[in-house]
Amino acid sequence: MNTAIVRADSPDAIQRALVVLNKGGLIAFPTDTVYGVGAPVFDGKAVESIYVAKDRPIEKAIPVLIADADDMDKVGMDIPDVARGIAARFFPGPLTCLIPKQPTLPSVVSATSTVGVRVPDHEVARALLRAAGPMAVTSANISGQPSPSTAEEVFAQLSGRIELIIDGGKTPGGVPSTVVDCTNNEIKILREGPISLEEIKLKLSSPI
Repeated sequence: MNTAIVRADSPDAIQRALVVLNKGGLIAFPTDTVYGVGAPVFDGKAVESIYVAKDRPIEKAIPVLIADADDMDKVGMDIPDVARGIAARFFPGPLTCLIPKQPTLPSVVSATSTVGVRVPDHEVARALLRAAGPMAVTSANISGQPSPSTAEEVFAQLSGRIELIIDGGKTPGGVPSTVVDCTNNEIKILREGPISLEEIKLKLSSPI
């Protein structure tokens, strides 16, 4: 397949992305960390193709990006109060919250009873997510290769493997998000990142 690149400030960028997604294709786009490649989270076949495009081990769950904290209910269920409190204080931002998943979520996204969700602090990503709904998204690279921070770096690795790249310029890159287990009211850091456990506890103890 041919991989097209469209500038994020193009008037038809989101519409072109939706056309690709609606027919089961994959797109790459900028986030507040690196470029991600993704598909609508409830399209199991499209999510499977992410693993193929990246040569990604199938046992690795794929995080879900959402546009706003309220969208957690679209992919999660019985969401604990602590998860909502963390979302209210840290979304959008570099924090992924592990919550109990909806039973309708394809197992290819997560084979366990939980799913990781995050709101990226990037307007291009959030505009896409508002239009497309929650997406299963992981870094837009061949597994084991450097994570890309430009559209050109995505093209170098995934050209011919995905249909469209939204070019939003260089992303900040840097440290992956902090991953927090929010499945019950006792929070636990699963992956260290930009936001510490101490900062989480401090903000949770203060009013929004």
